[in-house]
Amino acid sequence: MRAIFLATTFLLAVSARAAPATPESIEQLLTLTRAEGILDAVYANMDQIMRQAMAESLKGQKITPEQQRFIDAAPARFARVVREELSWDKLRPMYVQIYQQSFTQEEIDALTAFYRTPAGMAFVAKMPAVMQRSMGAMQSRMRPLLDRMQQAVDEALAESGLKPR
Repeated sequence: MRAIFLATTFLLAVSARAAPATPESIEQLLTLTRAEGILDAVYANMDQIMRQAMAESLKGQKITPEQQRFIDAAPARFARVVREELSWDKLRPMYVQIYQQSFTQEEIDALTAFYRTPAGMAFVAKMPAVMQRSMGAMQSRMRPLLDRMQQAVDEALAESGLKPR
Protein backbone atom coordinates (compact mmCIF):
# COMPACT_ATOMS: atom_id res chain seq x y z
CA MET A 1 0.00 0.00 0.00
CA ARG A 2 2.81 2.36 0.88
CA ALA A 3 4.52 1.62 -2.49
CA ILE A 4 1.33 2.50 -4.37
CA PHE A 5 1.04 5.75 -2.41
CA LEU A 6 4.66 6.66 -3.17
CA ALA A 7 4.29 5.77 -6.85
CA THR A 8 1.10 7.81 -7.14
CA THR A 9 2.71 10.76 -5.36
CA PHE A 10 5.73 10.53 -7.69
CA LEU A 11 3.56 10.40 -10.81
CA LEU A 12 1.50 13.37 -9.64
CA ALA A 13 4.66 15.34 -8.91
CA VAL A 14 6.13 14.53 -12.33
CA SER A 15 2.92 15.39 -14.17
CA ALA A 16 2.61 18.65 -12.23
CA ARG A 17 6.16 19.57 -13.23
CA ALA A 18 5.41 18.83 -16.88
CA ALA A 19 2.36 21.07 -16.94
CA PRO A 20 1.71 22.61 -20.33
CA ALA A 21 2.71 26.23 -20.66
CA THR A 22 -0.05 28.80 -20.46
CA PRO A 23 -0.71 31.04 -23.44
CA GLU A 24 -0.11 34.07 -21.20
CA SER A 25 3.36 32.87 -20.17
CA ILE A 26 4.25 32.16 -23.80
CA GLU A 27 3.03 35.62 -24.83
CA GLN A 28 5.27 37.08 -22.13
CA LEU A 29 8.25 35.10 -23.44
CA LEU A 30 7.55 36.17 -27.02
CA THR A 31 7.45 39.78 -25.84
CA LEU A 32 10.73 39.44 -23.94
CA THR A 33 12.42 37.86 -26.96
CA ARG A 34 11.02 40.57 -29.24
CA ALA A 35 9.75 37.92 -31.63
CA GLU A 36 7.68 40.47 -33.50
CA GLY A 37 10.74 42.70 -33.96
CA ILE A 38 12.73 39.82 -35.41
CA LEU A 39 9.96 39.28 -37.93
CA ASP A 40 10.11 42.99 -38.81
CA ALA A 41 13.87 42.67 -39.39
CA VAL A 42 13.25 39.79 -41.78
CA TYR A 43 10.75 41.95 -43.66
CA ALA A 44 13.27 44.78 -43.87
CA ASN A 45 15.84 42.50 -45.46
CA MET A 46 13.32 40.85 -47.77
CA ASP A 47 13.06 43.83 -50.12
CA GLN A 48 16.83 44.01 -50.59
CA ILE A 49 17.15 40.24 -51.05
CA MET A 50 14.36 40.20 -53.62
CA ARG A 51 15.93 43.07 -55.54
CA GLN A 52 19.30 41.32 -55.60
CA ALA A 53 17.73 38.03 -56.67
CA MET A 54 15.82 39.71 -59.50
CA ALA A 55 18.92 41.58 -60.65
CA GLU A 56 20.91 38.34 -60.62
CA SER A 57 18.27 36.46 -62.58
CA LEU A 58 18.03 39.24 -65.18
CA LYS A 59 21.78 39.75 -65.45
CA GLY A 60 22.85 40.42 -69.03
CA GLN A 61 19.32 40.93 -70.36
CA LYS A 62 18.33 44.13 -72.09
CA ILE A 63 15.43 45.69 -70.19
CA THR A 64 13.12 48.41 -71.42
CA PRO A 65 12.26 51.37 -69.17
CA GLU A 66 8.72 49.98 -68.75
CA GLN A 67 10.08 46.59 -67.72
CA GLN A 68 12.45 48.33 -65.30
CA ARG A 69 9.51 50.14 -63.66
CA PHE A 70 7.79 46.79 -63.14
CA ILE A 71 10.98 45.24 -61.80
CA ASP A 72 11.47 48.17 -59.41
CA ALA A 73 7.88 47.91 -58.12
CA ALA A 74 7.71 44.12 -57.85
CA PRO A 75 9.74 43.60 -54.63
CA ALA A 76 7.57 46.05 -52.70
CA ARG A 77 4.43 44.35 -53.98
CA PHE A 78 5.75 40.90 -53.06
CA ALA A 79 6.85 42.15 -49.65
CA ARG A 80 3.40 43.63 -49.02
CA VAL A 81 1.75 40.29 -49.78
CA VAL A 82 4.17 38.45 -47.50
CA ARG A 83 3.63 41.00 -44.70
CA GLU A 84 -0.15 40.59 -45.02
CA GLU A 85 -0.06 36.80 -45.06
CA LEU A 86 2.67 36.45 -42.45
CA SER A 87 1.75 39.34 -40.17
CA TRP A 88 2.53 39.02 -36.48
CA ASP A 89 -1.19 39.01 -35.69
CA LYS A 90 -1.58 35.92 -37.89
CA LEU A 91 1.64 34.22 -36.74
CA ARG A 92 1.36 34.86 -32.99
CA PRO A 93 -1.34 32.20 -32.36
CA MET A 94 0.72 29.70 -34.35
CA TYR A 95 3.82 30.45 -32.26
CA VAL A 96 1.85 30.14 -29.03
CA GLN A 97 0.55 26.74 -30.12
CA ILE A 98 4.01 25.54 -31.20
CA TYR A 99 5.55 26.71 -27.92
CA GLN A 100 2.75 25.00 -25.96
CA GLN A 101 3.43 21.76 -27.82
CA SER A 102 7.19 22.08 -27.38
CA PHE A 103 7.80 23.47 -23.89
CA THR A 104 6.52 22.81 -20.40
CA GLN A 105 5.52 25.63 -18.09
CA GLU A 106 8.71 25.06 -16.14
CA GLU A 107 10.81 25.52 -19.29
CA ILE A 108 8.92 28.66 -20.32
CA ASP A 109 9.42 30.06 -16.82
CA ALA A 110 13.16 29.31 -16.98
CA LEU A 111 13.47 30.90 -20.43
CA THR A 112 11.53 33.94 -19.25
CA ALA A 113 13.88 34.25 -16.27
CA PHE A 114 16.90 34.00 -18.59
CA TYR A 115 15.64 36.69 -20.97
CA ARG A 116 15.21 39.03 -18.00
CA THR A 117 18.91 38.72 -17.12
CA PRO A 118 21.55 41.03 -18.61
CA ALA A 119 22.85 38.14 -20.75
CA GLY A 120 19.35 37.34 -21.98
CA MET A 121 18.63 40.99 -22.78
CA ALA A 122 21.97 41.25 -24.63
CA PHE A 123 21.11 38.11 -26.59
CA VAL A 124 17.77 39.58 -27.67
CA ALA A 125 19.27 42.98 -28.46
CA LYS A 126 22.03 41.50 -30.62
CA MET A 127 19.95 38.92 -32.48
CA PRO A 128 18.81 41.27 -35.27
CA ALA A 129 22.45 42.01 -36.12
CA VAL A 130 23.30 38.31 -35.88
CA MET A 131 20.40 37.47 -38.19
CA GLN A 132 21.41 40.18 -40.66
CA ARG A 133 25.00 38.99 -40.73
CA SER A 134 23.83 35.39 -41.06
CA MET A 135 21.58 36.25 -43.97
CA GLY A 136 24.42 38.13 -45.68
CA ALA A 137 26.79 35.23 -45.16
CA MET A 138 24.22 32.72 -46.42
CA GLN A 139 23.45 34.86 -49.43
CA SER A 140 27.10 34.84 -50.45
CA ARG A 141 27.09 31.05 -50.13
CA MET A 142 23.91 30.58 -52.17
CA ARG A 143 25.32 31.44 -55.60
CA PRO A 144 28.05 28.76 -55.48
CA LEU A 145 25.53 26.31 -54.01
CA LEU A 146 22.99 27.00 -56.75
CA ASP A 147 25.71 26.72 -59.41
CA ARG A 148 26.80 23.32 -58.03
CA MET A 149 23.20 22.15 -57.81
CA GLN A 150 22.61 23.15 -61.42
CA GLN A 151 25.79 21.34 -62.43
CA ALA A 152 24.59 18.19 -60.62
CA VAL A 153 21.21 18.41 -62.37
CA ASP A 154 22.90 18.91 -65.73
CA GLU A 155 25.18 15.91 -65.11
CA ALA A 156 22.23 13.73 -64.05
CA LEU A 157 20.30 14.72 -67.16
CA ALA A 158 23.32 14.08 -69.37
CA GLU A 159 23.86 10.65 -67.78
CA SER A 160 20.22 9.78 -68.37
CA GLY A 161 20.50 10.71 -72.03
CA LEU A 162 18.42 13.89 -71.68
CA LYS A 163 19.75 17.19 -72.78
CA PRO A 164 20.61 19.71 -70.04
CA ARG A 165 19.45 23.29 -70.54
